[in-house]
Amino acid sequence: MGRFLAILFLSLCLHAEEGMWTFNNFPSAVVGKKYGFAPTQQWLDRVRLSSVRLAEGCSASFVSPSGLLMTNHHCAATCIAQLSTNEKDYMKLGFAAQSPAGEVRCPRQEANVLVAIADVTARMDQATKGLQDKAANEARKAETARLEKECASSESVRCEVVPLYGGGIYNLYKYQRYQDVRLVFAPEFSIAFFGGDPDNFMFPRYNLDATFLRVFDNGQPLQTPQHFKWSKAGAKEGELTFISGHPGATNRQHTIAMLETERDFTNLHRLAYLSEYRGMLTQFQTKGPEQDRIAQDDLNGVENSLKVYKGRQHAMVDKNFFGQKIAAEREFQKRVQADAKLRTQYGKAWDDIAAVQTKFRALYYPYLYLERNYGFRSQLFQHALRLLRMADEFEKPNEKRLEEYADARKPSLRQAVLSPAPIYPELEIEQLTFSLTKMRELLGPDDPTVRALFGKRSPREIATGAVKNTRLLDAAARKALMEGGKQAVAGSHDSMVELARLVDPFARAARKRVEEDVESVLTAGMEKLSRARFAVYGTSLYPDATFTLRLSYGSVKGWTENGKAVTPFTIFGGAYERNTGSFPFALPQSWLDAKPKLDPQTRFNFVTNNDIIGGNSGSPVINKDAEIVGLVFDGNIHSLGGSYGFDDVMNRAVAVHSEGIREALRKVYAAERVLRELEQ
Repeated sequence: MGRFLAILFLSLCLHAEEGMWTFNNFPSAVVGKKYGFAPTQQWLDRVRLSSVRLAEGCSASFVSPSGLLMTNHHCAATCIAQLSTNEKDYMKLGFAAQSPAGEVRCPRQEANVLVAIADVTARMDQATKGLQDKAANEARKAETARLEKECASSESVRCEVVPLYGGGIYNLYKYQRYQDVRLVFAPEFSIAFFGGDPDNFMFPRYNLDATFLRVFDNGQPLQTPQHFKWSKAGAKEGELTFISGHPGATNRQHTIAMLETERDFTNLHRLAYLSEYRGMLTQFQTKGPEQDRIAQDDLNGVENSLKVYKGRQHAMVDKNFFGQKIAAEREFQKRVQADAKLRTQYGKAWDDIAAVQTKFRALYYPYLYLERNYGFRSQLFQHALRLLRMADEFEKPNEKRLEEYADARKPSLRQAVLSPAPIYPELEIEQLTFSLTKMRELLGPDDPTVRALFGKRSPREIATGAVKNTRLLDAAARKALMEGGKQAVAGSHDSMVELARLVDPFARAARKRVEEDVESVLTAGMEKLSRARFAVYGTSLYPDATFTLRLSYGSVKGWTENGKAVTPFTIFGGAYERNTGSFPFALPQSWLDAKPKLDPQTRFNFVTNNDIIGGNSGSPVINKDAEIVGLVFDGNIHSLGGSYGFDDVMNRAVAVHSEGIREALRKVYAAERVLRELEQ
């Protein structure tokens, strides 16, 4: 994978721009020493309150005082697809609200703003004090539920206990929750994803992967005095840049035993599964234009995930990279073993974690296919299972429930149940048939669970019967079951509810085995290693990403690929040169018509050496004045191993340039409503 250096978390001197830092532990002094600008607490607070997390696994930012939200097109694609019809496909045509009344609510989108962070490590430690792994894991979950419920004073507040450094520190994140998010502007899919899968994670790029939403509160646009203003100049080469967003998950502090399980087992399975699922979707699309349309959003996600896992696997089989990970762990172990107190407290943690890997592999497929729904790829099934578990779990004390059904999660659960997003039965049957087939293949036809679920039926027979005979396509029917609670759900003979009722005991059993036999040991072991790391190296390191708000710093900078310099910018003219007229290299008609009006030298996309990972999509790129200079939408091919390590020589974040966004809005789309807000 080219030059790919491991993250040496054991060193106090991190790579130049390495780190996705929490806002309560940002290395301002380090940035100030290198770049001459040290972010103050006031600056950090302003950036934090202007940054937004989206429920679809992306980031966003406020860019006007009236709740205007900027994110990627691919982060809003599910909303855009759900609002589309065969007669008016906004993915193909684009969308532009001509008035406030024309802004349309996204069926399932939610925006969260981080308003407070509190350290709750002492409470979590007290809750688990003196307990062994299994009991400690249960106590940890119960205390998490209590803390989140205490924090969430109303349904407009969302609270999450966030384990950092593998559980060495616990923070309580308090969010302001907004569930009324509306579509304002989106370009055509063909320019938002110009180059398609062949160009994904590559550079140079020529994408307008940008969309504008608006957050509403009590039926009115949210007033957002804290927001990012637009830079007049945009990003320049060598300029200091910050990226504020929500990186999904990194495994940089995982032990070698854990990484070997990913490399030799879980990654390989995901690659095979996703490859076959992509084949099923592309075959489905050949049935006709409508089938092509309704499967496209899912296909985009699958192709993106495939490339991510390929990149991760490429990094893991790189002998130089993995060798450095091994060396780093050995050095850490050496320091722990050299101290008698540390050796007694933490010396066995590596062995405990390694010992549980065999058990994890044995439990992985039942857990993944039954509880993580790899075997039930169906929105209708998810609705049924959600309703079933809401009825069961809500009767229990808050701290005794499955964590995703705690009181703090109720607003999101209700929004999911009541979502008016369209569901397509034909696609549902194919997806459920595929996933059931894979489940039987992996668990085996003689597995007791498979026998109970399948009987004499084929995967297609199960899928067809469940989809064709359910009433859960209707949001009103789902609402009636939700409001009817335990009695209504227990008395339901809906085909999909009955399937979920059949699956649920097996899924719960698979989950319980993983939580008790694997998760409890891993959590305890990682907590010990975190405390050992603090004892040996201090707390001046950043934690692994957890889809919580982080801030990275870097600069606009190209790199050298096979002896050739890769410049950090692309321009509009390059998009026209790359245009072939055929998907995925076909510019939309709006861009062809606007060509005479556009300056071909307008900066379009660019790269920085900020440290990012999946989940940062939609993050703003800002300068030292907290002005928008770009919009993150991707990383380069070298960044795909970023889950395990960072190399500032080769890893790059890829963004849409602020100048390109503004010029497209003005000269291609005449989107004056959006421009006026950005420029005020």
